[in-house]
Amino acid sequence: MLSPRQVEAPSVDIERSAFNAAFHELGLRWHWDDSTYEALCSVPCERRRVQRYIEREQSHLLRAYDGEFLADAILAAKDRALQAMAKCTTPVLYRYGWADARWGETGI
Repeated sequence: MLSPRQVEAPSVDIERSAFNAAFHELGLRWHWDDSTYEALCSVPCERRRVQRYIEREQSHLLRAYDGEFLADAILAAKDRALQAMAKCTTPVLYRYGWADARWGETGI
C-alpha cells in the first residue's frame, strides 16, 4: 500500500525507511518514527544502534534469540531493502505507512 505522496528523501529518511521495511520483512511489529531514529543515530555504529534498541525496547526477544543474531538479520534485511530502493528510476522515496502495515494482520 504505497502512499501517493512522493517526497525528496534525504539519506536519513531512506535509511529509516529501509529499517522499517526490514522489520516488516522479518515479521517484527516495530516502527522507527523520526524521533526514535534521530535518538538512535546518536549511536555511531549501526550494529550497536540496532542492538541498543533491542536491549531497551524489545528485551523480551533476548530470552529466545541472541542479540547479535537479531542485529545481523535486521541489517541483512535492511541492505536488501536499500538495494531494492536503489533500483528505483526516480530520485524520490515512495513513503509507505509501515506503522499501519500491521493492521492487516489477524488479531489486530
